[in-house]
Amino acid sequence: MTGEQESLNQSLDAAFAAIEQASTTPARLAAEEVGRITYTGKGIAQVDGLPGVRSEELLHFPEGVLGLAFNIDADQVGVVLLSDYGSLGAGDLVRRGGEVLSVPVGESLIGRVIDPLGRALDDQGPPECSERFPIERPAAAIMDRLPVTVPLATGLKVIDALIPIGRGQRELILGDRQTGKTAIAIDTIINQRGKDVLCVYCAIGQRSSSIARIIDQLRATGAMDYTTVVVAEGDDPTGLQYIAPYAATSIAEWFMEQGRDVLVVYDDFTQHARAYRELSLLLRRPPGREAFPGDIFYLHSRLLERSTHLCDEKGGGSLTALPIIETEAQNLSAYIPTNLISITDGQIYLSPQLFQKGIMPAVDVGKSVSRVGGKTQLPAYRAVAGDLKLSYAQFEELEIFSRFGTRLDVETRKALERGRKVRAILKQPQLAPLTAAEQVMVLYAVSQGVFDDLAEERLAEAETAVIAALSETPEAVRKINGGKPLEESDLASLLKAAQSAVQPQHELAKAQEKT
Repeated sequence: MTGEQESLNQSLDAAFAAIEQASTTPARLAAEEVGRITYTGKGIAQVDGLPGVRSEELLHFPEGVLGLAFNIDADQVGVVLLSDYGSLGAGDLVRRGGEVLSVPVGESLIGRVIDPLGRALDDQGPPECSERFPIERPAAAIMDRLPVTVPLATGLKVIDALIPIGRGQRELILGDRQTGKTAIAIDTIINQRGKDVLCVYCAIGQRSSSIARIIDQLRATGAMDYTTVVVAEGDDPTGLQYIAPYAATSIAEWFMEQGRDVLVVYDDFTQHARAYRELSLLLRRPPGREAFPGDIFYLHSRLLERSTHLCDEKGGGSLTALPIIETEAQNLSAYIPTNLISITDGQIYLSPQLFQKGIMPAVDVGKSVSRVGGKTQLPAYRAVAGDLKLSYAQFEELEIFSRFGTRLDVETRKALERGRKVRAILKQPQLAPLTAAEQVMVLYAVSQGVFDDLAEERLAEAETAVIAALSETPEAVRKINGGKPLEESDLASLLKAAQSAVQPQHELAKAQEKT
Protein backbone atom coordinates (compact mmCIF):
# COMPACT_ATOMS: atom_id res chain seq x y z
CA MET A 1 0.00 0.00 0.00
CA THR A 2 1.41 3.36 -0.99
CA GLY A 3 1.84 6.31 1.38
CA GLU A 4 -0.95 8.25 -0.34
CA GLN A 5 -3.42 5.43 0.20
CA GLU A 6 -2.46 5.16 3.89
CA SER A 7 -3.01 8.89 4.50
CA LEU A 8 -6.36 8.74 2.68
CA ASN A 9 -7.51 5.82 4.83
CA GLN A 10 -6.47 7.67 8.01
CA SER A 11 -8.45 10.75 6.94
CA LEU A 12 -11.53 8.65 6.23
CA ASP A 13 -11.26 6.90 9.60
CA ALA A 14 -11.03 10.27 11.40
CA ALA A 15 -14.06 11.60 9.49
CA PHE A 16 -16.18 8.49 10.30
CA ALA A 17 -15.15 8.75 13.98
CA ALA A 18 -16.23 12.39 14.12
CA ILE A 19 -19.60 11.59 12.49
CA GLU A 20 -20.19 8.73 14.91
CA GLN A 21 -19.36 10.94 17.91
CA ALA A 22 -21.64 13.74 16.68
CA SER A 23 -24.51 11.30 16.22
CA THR A 24 -24.22 10.11 19.81
CA THR A 25 -23.88 13.63 21.35
CA PRO A 26 -27.30 15.06 22.33
CA ALA A 27 -28.20 18.44 20.85
CA ARG A 28 -28.35 21.35 23.29
CA LEU A 29 -31.03 24.00 23.04
CA ALA A 30 -30.48 27.50 24.42
CA ALA A 31 -33.35 29.86 25.22
CA GLU A 32 -33.09 33.28 23.59
CA GLU A 33 -35.35 36.29 23.92
CA VAL A 34 -36.40 37.66 20.56
CA GLY A 35 -38.53 40.71 19.88
CA ARG A 36 -40.06 42.22 16.79
CA ILE A 37 -39.98 45.78 15.50
CA THR A 38 -43.37 47.48 15.46
CA TYR A 39 -42.17 50.95 14.39
CA THR A 40 -39.00 52.65 13.14
CA GLY A 41 -38.31 56.24 12.27
CA LYS A 42 -36.22 59.34 13.11
CA GLY A 43 -33.52 57.34 14.87
CA ILE A 44 -35.74 55.32 17.22
CA ALA A 45 -37.58 52.00 17.15
CA GLN A 46 -40.42 50.45 19.13
CA VAL A 47 -39.99 46.73 19.87
CA ASP A 48 -42.48 44.15 21.15
CA GLY A 49 -41.23 41.28 23.29
CA LEU A 50 -37.88 41.14 25.14
CA PRO A 51 -39.47 40.87 28.63
CA GLY A 52 -36.09 40.53 30.35
CA VAL A 53 -34.32 43.45 28.67
CA ARG A 54 -32.45 45.87 30.94
CA SER A 55 -32.05 49.60 30.76
CA GLU A 56 -29.11 50.76 28.56
CA GLU A 57 -28.70 47.18 27.21
CA LEU A 58 -27.27 46.73 23.73
CA LEU A 59 -29.71 45.27 21.19
CA HIS A 60 -28.88 43.68 17.82
CA PHE A 61 -31.03 44.38 14.75
CA PRO A 62 -30.73 42.89 11.24
CA GLU A 63 -27.95 44.11 8.92
CA GLY A 64 -25.65 44.76 11.91
CA VAL A 65 -27.65 47.72 13.21
CA LEU A 66 -27.14 48.38 16.93
CA GLY A 67 -29.62 49.88 19.37
CA LEU A 68 -29.76 51.00 22.99
CA ALA A 69 -32.69 50.10 25.24
CA PHE A 70 -33.96 53.53 26.32
CA ASN A 71 -37.60 53.20 27.42
CA ILE A 72 -38.79 50.00 29.11
CA ASP A 73 -42.58 50.13 29.18
CA ALA A 74 -45.07 47.48 30.17
CA ASP A 75 -45.93 46.47 26.61
CA GLN A 76 -42.93 47.54 24.51
CA VAL A 77 -39.35 48.75 24.52
CA GLY A 78 -38.25 52.13 23.13
CA VAL A 79 -34.87 51.78 21.44
CA VAL A 80 -32.36 54.43 20.34
CA LEU A 81 -30.74 53.35 17.07
CA LEU A 82 -26.98 53.87 16.72
CA SER A 83 -26.49 53.03 13.04
CA ASP A 84 -28.14 53.68 9.70
CA TYR A 85 -31.63 52.26 10.11
CA GLY A 86 -32.85 52.56 6.51
CA SER A 87 -32.87 48.78 6.03
CA LEU A 88 -35.08 48.09 9.07
CA GLY A 89 -38.82 47.56 8.89
CA ALA A 90 -41.75 46.43 10.97
CA GLY A 91 -41.62 42.72 11.79
CA ASP A 92 -37.83 42.40 11.81
CA LEU A 93 -36.36 40.35 14.64
CA VAL A 94 -34.44 41.97 17.51
CA ARG A 95 -32.05 40.08 19.80
CA ARG A 96 -30.64 41.03 23.18
CA GLY A 97 -26.91 41.65 23.39
CA GLY A 98 -26.66 40.74 27.06
CA GLU A 99 -24.24 43.61 27.75
CA VAL A 100 -24.16 47.36 28.08
CA LEU A 101 -22.77 49.55 25.34
CA SER A 102 -18.96 49.81 25.52
CA VAL A 103 -16.12 51.47 23.64
CA PRO A 104 -12.56 50.21 22.97
CA VAL A 105 -9.86 51.87 25.08
CA GLY A 106 -6.08 51.79 25.05
CA GLU A 107 -2.87 53.40 23.86
CA SER A 108 -3.62 52.59 20.22
CA LEU A 109 -6.36 55.26 20.19
CA ILE A 110 -3.83 58.09 20.51
CA GLY A 111 -3.65 59.97 17.24
CA ARG A 112 -6.80 58.32 15.85
CA VAL A 113 -10.14 59.66 14.60
CA ILE A 114 -13.01 57.36 15.62
CA ASP A 115 -16.77 57.41 16.07
CA PRO A 116 -18.47 56.83 19.47
CA LEU A 117 -18.63 53.08 18.81
CA GLY A 118 -14.85 52.90 18.31
CA ARG A 119 -14.98 52.48 14.53
CA ALA A 120 -12.12 54.13 12.63
CA LEU A 121 -12.91 57.25 10.59
CA ASP A 122 -9.36 57.71 9.32
CA ASP A 123 -7.37 55.55 6.90
CA GLN A 124 -5.42 53.60 9.52
CA GLY A 125 -7.69 50.59 9.92
CA PRO A 126 -9.58 49.43 13.03
CA PRO A 127 -7.88 50.38 16.32
CA GLU A 128 -6.16 47.45 18.00
CA CYS A 129 -7.56 47.56 21.52
CA SER A 130 -7.71 44.58 23.86
CA GLU A 131 -9.90 46.25 26.48
CA ARG A 132 -13.31 47.89 26.48
CA PHE A 133 -14.98 50.29 28.94
CA PRO A 134 -18.75 50.84 29.31
CA ILE A 135 -19.72 54.31 28.13
CA GLU A 136 -21.70 54.84 31.35
CA ARG A 137 -19.43 54.47 34.39
CA PRO A 138 -19.89 55.68 37.98
CA ALA A 139 -17.89 58.74 38.98
CA ALA A 140 -14.99 58.36 41.41
CA ALA A 141 -15.92 58.33 45.09
CA ILE A 142 -15.26 61.46 47.16
CA MET A 143 -12.55 59.71 49.20
CA ASP A 144 -10.76 58.70 45.99
CA ARG A 145 -10.26 62.34 44.96
CA LEU A 146 -7.64 64.96 45.70
CA PRO A 147 -7.83 68.77 45.49
CA VAL A 148 -7.00 70.44 42.19
CA THR A 149 -3.45 71.69 42.68
CA VAL A 150 -1.63 71.55 39.31
CA PRO A 151 -2.29 74.22 36.65
CA LEU A 152 -3.45 73.33 33.15
CA ALA A 153 -1.88 76.03 30.99
CA THR A 154 -3.92 77.19 28.00
CA GLY A 155 -1.20 79.42 26.56
CA LEU A 156 -3.65 82.34 26.53
CA LYS A 157 -2.69 85.34 28.67
CA VAL A 158 -6.23 86.39 29.56
CA ILE A 159 -7.13 82.89 30.84
CA ASP A 160 -3.89 81.76 32.52
CA ALA A 161 -3.51 85.10 34.34
CA LEU A 162 -7.11 86.02 35.17
CA ILE A 163 -9.23 82.84 34.91
CA PRO A 164 -6.76 79.98 35.56
CA ILE A 165 -7.69 76.33 35.06
CA GLY A 166 -6.35 73.38 37.07
CA ARG A 167 -5.93 69.72 36.15
CA GLY A 168 -9.09 67.94 37.25
CA GLN A 169 -11.29 71.04 36.94
CA ARG A 170 -14.46 71.48 34.86
CA GLU A 171 -14.44 74.88 33.19
CA LEU A 172 -17.35 75.87 30.95
CA ILE A 173 -16.73 77.86 27.75
CA LEU A 174 -19.87 79.68 26.63
CA GLY A 175 -20.92 82.48 24.35
CA ASP A 176 -22.93 83.29 21.24
CA ARG A 177 -22.13 81.51 17.98
CA GLN A 178 -19.03 82.62 16.09
CA THR A 179 -17.29 84.21 19.08
CA GLY A 180 -14.25 81.90 19.24
CA LYS A 181 -15.28 79.18 21.71
CA THR A 182 -13.77 76.29 19.76
CA ALA A 183 -10.64 78.35 19.05
CA ILE A 184 -9.91 78.62 22.79
CA ALA A 185 -10.32 74.85 23.23
CA ILE A 186 -8.08 74.05 20.24
CA ASP A 187 -5.40 76.49 21.47
CA THR A 188 -5.52 74.74 24.85
CA ILE A 189 -5.01 71.33 23.19
CA ILE A 190 -2.11 72.66 21.12
CA ASN A 191 -0.49 74.16 24.23
CA GLN A 192 -0.31 70.72 25.91
CA ARG A 193 2.51 69.66 23.60
CA GLY A 194 5.44 68.51 25.74
CA LYS A 195 3.47 68.82 28.99
CA ASP A 196 2.58 65.10 29.35
CA VAL A 197 -1.15 65.77 28.97
CA LEU A 198 -3.24 63.59 26.64
CA CYS A 199 -6.24 65.18 24.94
CA VAL A 200 -9.61 63.92 23.71
CA TYR A 201 -11.62 66.18 21.41
CA CYS A 202 -15.30 65.19 21.13
CA ALA A 203 -17.22 66.76 18.24
CA ILE A 204 -21.00 66.52 18.71
CA GLY A 205 -23.33 67.43 15.86
CA GLN A 206 -20.75 69.55 14.03
CA ARG A 207 -20.45 70.02 10.26
CA SER A 208 -18.03 67.73 8.46
CA SER A 209 -16.09 70.70 7.08
CA SER A 210 -15.61 72.19 10.56
CA ILE A 211 -14.37 68.89 11.98
CA ALA A 212 -11.99 68.38 9.04
CA ARG A 213 -10.55 71.88 9.54
CA ILE A 214 -9.96 71.24 13.25
CA ILE A 215 -8.25 67.90 12.55
CA ASP A 216 -6.02 69.62 9.97
CA GLN A 217 -5.05 72.25 12.56
CA LEU A 218 -4.21 69.56 15.10
CA ARG A 219 -2.10 67.66 12.58
CA ALA A 220 -0.32 70.78 11.32
CA THR A 221 0.72 71.72 14.86
CA GLY A 222 1.69 68.18 15.89
CA ALA A 223 -1.12 67.96 18.44
CA MET A 224 -2.52 64.72 16.97
CA ASP A 225 0.52 62.95 18.45
CA TYR A 226 -1.25 63.07 21.84
CA THR A 227 -4.90 63.58 20.86
CA THR A 228 -7.86 61.29 20.17
CA VAL A 229 -10.76 62.73 18.15
CA VAL A 230 -14.25 61.27 18.72
CA VAL A 231 -16.68 62.40 16.01
CA ALA A 232 -20.47 62.30 15.80
CA GLU A 233 -21.33 64.50 12.82
CA GLY A 234 -24.53 66.46 12.39
CA ASP A 235 -25.89 63.99 9.82
CA ASP A 236 -25.10 60.94 11.97
CA PRO A 237 -27.97 59.19 13.81
CA THR A 238 -29.20 61.17 16.80
CA GLY A 239 -28.38 58.25 19.10
CA LEU A 240 -24.74 58.41 18.06
CA GLN A 241 -24.63 62.12 19.00
CA TYR A 242 -26.21 61.26 22.35
CA ILE A 243 -23.58 58.66 23.33
CA ALA A 244 -20.57 60.58 21.92
CA PRO A 245 -19.49 62.49 25.09
CA TYR A 246 -19.92 59.40 27.27
CA ALA A 247 -17.72 57.34 24.94
CA ALA A 248 -15.08 60.10 24.87
CA THR A 249 -15.09 60.26 28.67
CA SER A 250 -14.61 56.49 28.98
CA ILE A 251 -11.63 56.67 26.61
CA ALA A 252 -10.15 59.48 28.73
CA GLU A 253 -10.87 57.61 31.99
CA TRP A 254 -8.75 54.64 30.87
CA PHE A 255 -5.75 56.96 30.55
CA MET A 256 -6.60 58.68 33.85
CA GLU A 257 -6.65 55.32 35.64
CA GLN A 258 -3.16 54.64 34.25
CA GLY A 259 -1.98 57.71 36.17
CA ARG A 260 -2.02 60.10 33.18
CA ASP A 261 -3.38 63.66 32.98
CA VAL A 262 -6.12 64.00 30.36
CA LEU A 263 -8.00 66.96 28.86
CA VAL A 264 -11.44 66.40 27.31
CA VAL A 265 -13.14 69.02 25.13
CA TYR A 266 -16.89 68.59 24.49
CA ASP A 267 -17.87 70.61 21.41
CA ASP A 268 -20.64 71.25 22.10
CA PHE A 269 -23.24 70.43 24.74
CA THR A 270 -25.91 72.53 23.02
CA GLN A 271 -26.11 69.96 20.22
CA HIS A 272 -25.95 67.14 22.76
CA ALA A 273 -28.90 68.52 24.73
CA ARG A 274 -30.89 68.99 21.53
CA ALA A 275 -30.18 65.40 20.46
CA TYR A 276 -31.36 64.12 23.85
CA ARG A 277 -34.48 66.30 23.64
CA GLU A 278 -35.26 64.93 20.18
CA LEU A 279 -34.92 61.31 21.32
CA SER A 280 -37.00 61.94 24.44
CA LEU A 281 -39.82 63.60 22.55
CA LEU A 282 -39.87 60.86 19.89
CA LEU A 283 -40.12 58.24 22.63
CA ARG A 284 -42.90 60.30 24.25
CA ARG A 285 -41.15 61.19 27.47
CA PRO A 286 -42.90 64.09 29.25
CA PRO A 287 -41.41 67.47 28.20
CA GLY A 288 -40.53 70.21 30.67
CA ARG A 289 -39.00 73.67 30.38
CA GLU A 290 -38.09 74.58 26.78
CA ALA A 291 -39.42 71.09 25.84
CA PHE A 292 -36.39 69.42 27.46
CA PRO A 293 -37.13 66.27 29.52
CA GLY A 294 -37.01 66.48 33.29
CA ASP A 295 -33.71 64.61 33.60
CA ILE A 296 -31.72 66.96 31.34
CA PHE A 297 -29.72 68.20 34.37
CA TYR A 298 -28.76 64.62 35.26
CA LEU A 299 -27.74 64.05 31.63
CA HIS A 300 -24.76 66.41 31.99
CA SER A 301 -24.09 66.21 35.73
CA ARG A 302 -23.40 62.46 35.72
CA LEU A 303 -21.03 63.00 32.81
CA LEU A 304 -19.07 65.95 34.20
CA GLU A 305 -18.81 64.39 37.67
CA ARG A 306 -16.42 61.86 36.12
CA SER A 307 -13.84 64.66 35.72
CA THR A 308 -11.60 64.74 38.77
CA HIS A 309 -8.10 64.44 40.22
CA LEU A 310 -7.61 60.93 41.60
CA CYS A 311 -5.69 60.17 44.78
CA ASP A 312 -2.29 58.48 44.66
CA GLU A 313 -3.77 55.09 45.62
CA LYS A 314 -5.88 55.25 42.44
CA GLY A 315 -2.95 56.26 40.25
CA GLY A 316 -2.97 60.02 40.75
CA GLY A 317 -4.29 60.79 37.25
CA SER A 318 -6.62 63.64 36.40
CA LEU A 319 -9.39 64.36 33.91
CA THR A 320 -10.01 68.01 33.03
CA ALA A 321 -13.23 68.89 31.20
CA LEU A 322 -13.80 71.88 28.91
CA PRO A 323 -17.47 71.70 27.90
CA ILE A 324 -18.59 74.23 25.28
CA ILE A 325 -22.10 75.62 25.03
CA GLU A 326 -23.73 78.16 22.76
CA THR A 327 -25.90 80.98 24.11
CA GLU A 328 -28.58 82.84 22.18
CA ALA A 329 -28.51 86.65 22.22
CA GLN A 330 -26.17 86.60 25.27
CA ASN A 331 -28.86 84.95 27.39
CA LEU A 332 -26.92 83.36 30.26
CA SER A 333 -30.14 82.60 32.15
CA ALA A 334 -31.47 80.11 29.60
CA TYR A 335 -32.17 76.58 30.79
CA ILE A 336 -29.10 74.68 29.55
CA PRO A 337 -26.52 77.45 30.29
CA THR A 338 -27.73 77.85 33.88
CA ASN A 339 -27.66 74.07 34.36
CA LEU A 340 -24.08 73.80 33.18
CA ILE A 341 -22.91 76.90 35.06
CA SER A 342 -24.18 75.28 38.27
CA ILE A 343 -22.50 71.95 37.46
CA THR A 344 -19.06 73.24 36.46
CA ASP A 345 -16.30 74.88 38.52
CA GLY A 346 -16.38 78.16 36.64
CA GLN A 347 -17.04 79.61 33.21
CA ILE A 348 -15.25 81.54 30.48
CA TYR A 349 -17.75 83.87 28.82
CA LEU A 350 -17.06 85.18 25.32
CA SER A 351 -18.66 88.52 24.45
CA PRO A 352 -19.88 89.23 20.89
CA GLN A 353 -19.24 92.96 21.46
CA LEU A 354 -15.56 92.32 22.17
CA PHE A 355 -15.37 90.01 19.18
CA GLN A 356 -16.84 92.66 16.90
CA LYS A 357 -14.24 95.17 18.16
CA GLY A 358 -11.46 92.77 17.19
CA ILE A 359 -10.50 91.95 20.79
CA MET A 360 -9.69 88.26 20.56
CA PRO A 361 -9.91 86.04 22.48
CA ALA A 362 -13.15 87.86 23.27
CA VAL A 363 -13.18 86.87 26.96
CA ASP A 364 -15.42 89.02 29.15
CA VAL A 365 -13.32 89.13 32.32
CA GLY A 366 -16.14 90.52 34.44
CA LYS A 367 -18.53 87.64 33.68
CA SER A 368 -15.89 84.89 33.73
CA VAL A 369 -14.76 83.09 36.86
CA SER A 370 -12.66 80.11 37.95
CA ARG A 371 -13.82 78.66 41.27
CA VAL A 372 -10.87 76.26 41.64
CA GLY A 373 -7.98 77.28 39.38
CA GLY A 374 -6.79 80.22 41.49
CA LYS A 375 -5.26 77.73 43.94
CA THR A 376 -3.33 76.08 41.10
CA GLN A 377 -1.89 79.28 39.66
CA LEU A 378 1.87 79.62 39.59
CA PRO A 379 3.21 82.01 42.27
CA ALA A 380 4.71 84.25 39.57
CA TYR A 381 1.23 84.96 38.19
CA ARG A 382 -0.05 85.96 41.61
CA ALA A 383 2.87 88.37 42.07
CA VAL A 384 2.42 89.96 38.66
CA ALA A 385 -1.30 89.74 37.91
CA GLY A 386 -2.79 89.46 41.39
CA ASP A 387 -4.71 92.75 41.18
CA LEU A 388 -5.00 92.82 37.40
CA LYS A 389 -8.50 91.34 37.21
CA LEU A 390 -9.92 93.84 39.72
CA SER A 391 -8.20 96.82 38.10
CA TYR A 392 -9.30 95.68 34.65
CA ALA A 393 -12.92 95.35 35.77
CA GLN A 394 -12.71 98.85 37.30
CA PHE A 395 -11.30 100.16 34.03
CA GLU A 396 -14.25 98.75 32.08
CA GLU A 397 -16.72 100.48 34.41
CA LEU A 398 -14.71 103.70 34.25
CA GLU A 399 -14.65 103.57 30.46
CA ILE A 400 -18.44 103.34 30.37
CA PHE A 401 -18.76 106.20 32.84
CA SER A 402 -16.30 108.40 30.88
CA ARG A 403 -18.62 108.39 27.87
CA PHE A 404 -21.04 110.65 29.71
CA GLY A 405 -18.57 113.44 30.41
CA THR A 406 -15.61 115.20 28.85
CA ARG A 407 -13.94 116.68 31.94
CA LEU A 408 -11.76 113.97 33.41
CA ASP A 409 -8.98 114.52 35.91
CA VAL A 410 -5.40 113.46 35.21
CA GLU A 411 -5.56 110.30 37.34
CA THR A 412 -8.71 109.12 35.58
CA ARG A 413 -7.18 109.69 32.16
CA LYS A 414 -4.08 107.73 33.22
CA ALA A 415 -6.22 104.86 34.50
CA LEU A 416 -8.16 104.77 31.24
CA GLU A 417 -4.99 104.82 29.17
CA ARG A 418 -3.41 102.03 31.25
CA GLY A 419 -6.58 99.95 30.97
CA ARG A 420 -6.64 100.30 27.18
CA LYS A 421 -3.02 99.13 27.05
CA VAL A 422 -3.87 96.10 29.22
CA ARG A 423 -6.81 95.24 26.96
CA ALA A 424 -4.62 95.51 23.88
CA ILE A 425 -1.89 93.36 25.46
CA LEU A 426 -4.43 90.65 26.34
CA LYS A 427 -5.17 90.21 22.64
CA GLN A 428 -3.62 87.09 21.18
CA PRO A 429 -3.78 85.50 17.72
CA GLN A 430 -5.05 81.95 17.31
CA LEU A 431 -2.58 79.03 17.27
CA ALA A 432 0.07 81.15 19.01
CA PRO A 433 0.17 80.01 22.68
CA LEU A 434 2.71 81.56 25.04
CA THR A 435 4.72 79.92 27.81
CA ALA A 436 4.21 80.91 31.45
CA ALA A 437 7.46 82.91 31.51
CA GLU A 438 6.50 84.84 28.37
CA GLN A 439 3.08 85.68 29.79
CA VAL A 440 4.51 86.81 33.14
CA MET A 441 7.08 89.01 31.41
CA VAL A 442 4.48 90.77 29.23
CA LEU A 443 1.91 91.18 32.01
CA TYR A 444 4.46 92.58 34.43
CA ALA A 445 5.68 95.02 31.79
CA VAL A 446 2.19 96.37 31.09
CA SER A 447 1.32 96.59 34.80
CA GLN A 448 4.48 98.66 35.40
CA GLY A 449 3.67 101.10 32.60
CA VAL A 450 6.38 100.01 30.16
CA PHE A 451 3.95 100.32 27.22
CA ASP A 452 2.17 103.49 28.39
CA ASP A 453 3.79 105.89 25.91
CA LEU A 454 3.34 103.65 22.87
CA ALA A 455 0.52 103.80 20.36
CA GLU A 456 -1.70 100.69 20.23
CA GLU A 457 -0.58 99.81 16.70
CA ARG A 458 3.01 99.45 18.02
CA LEU A 459 2.13 97.22 20.96
CA ALA A 460 2.39 93.92 19.06
CA GLU A 461 5.93 94.72 17.95
CA ALA A 462 6.88 95.91 21.44
CA GLU A 463 5.43 92.74 22.98
CA THR A 464 7.57 90.59 20.67
CA ALA A 465 10.66 92.54 21.73
CA VAL A 466 9.82 92.13 25.43
CA ILE A 467 9.37 88.37 25.01
CA ALA A 468 12.73 88.14 23.23
CA ALA A 469 14.34 89.92 26.20
CA LEU A 470 13.53 86.95 28.44
CA SER A 471 16.88 85.44 27.49
CA GLU A 472 18.52 88.11 29.64
CA THR A 473 16.82 86.84 32.83
CA PRO A 474 17.47 83.06 32.98
CA GLU A 475 17.15 82.90 36.77
CA ALA A 476 13.69 84.45 36.74
CA VAL A 477 12.59 82.13 33.94
CA ARG A 478 13.80 79.11 35.90
CA LYS A 479 11.80 80.20 38.96
CA ILE A 480 8.63 80.86 36.93
CA ASN A 481 8.72 77.48 35.20
CA GLY A 482 9.64 75.73 38.45
CA GLY A 483 6.64 77.18 40.30
CA LYS A 484 8.76 79.20 42.74
CA PRO A 485 7.85 82.73 43.91
CA LEU A 486 9.69 85.68 42.36
CA GLU A 487 11.79 87.88 44.62
CA GLU A 488 12.22 91.63 44.30
CA SER A 489 15.51 91.18 42.49
CA ASP A 490 13.84 88.91 39.92
CA LEU A 491 11.05 91.42 39.30
CA ALA A 492 13.62 94.19 38.96
CA SER A 493 15.58 92.20 36.36
CA LEU A 494 12.39 91.49 34.41
CA LEU A 495 11.44 95.18 34.44
CA LYS A 496 14.91 96.30 33.37
CA ALA A 497 14.98 93.81 30.48
CA ALA A 498 11.50 94.91 29.34
CA GLN A 499 12.37 98.60 29.49
CA SER A 500 15.57 98.12 27.48
CA ALA A 501 13.67 96.05 24.90
CA VAL A 502 10.99 98.73 24.43
CA GLN A 503 13.42 101.67 24.44
CA PRO A 504 13.93 101.63 20.63
CA GLN A 505 10.15 101.79 20.20
CA HIS A 506 9.95 104.85 22.46
CA GLU A 507 12.76 106.60 20.58
CA LEU A 508 11.09 105.85 17.24
CA ALA A 509 7.77 107.21 18.51
CA LYS A 510 9.41 110.43 19.74
CA ALA A 511 11.21 110.89 16.42
CA GLN A 512 7.94 110.52 14.54
CA GLU A 513 6.25 113.07 16.83
CA LYS A 514 8.96 115.64 16.03
CA THR A 515 8.59 115.10 12.31
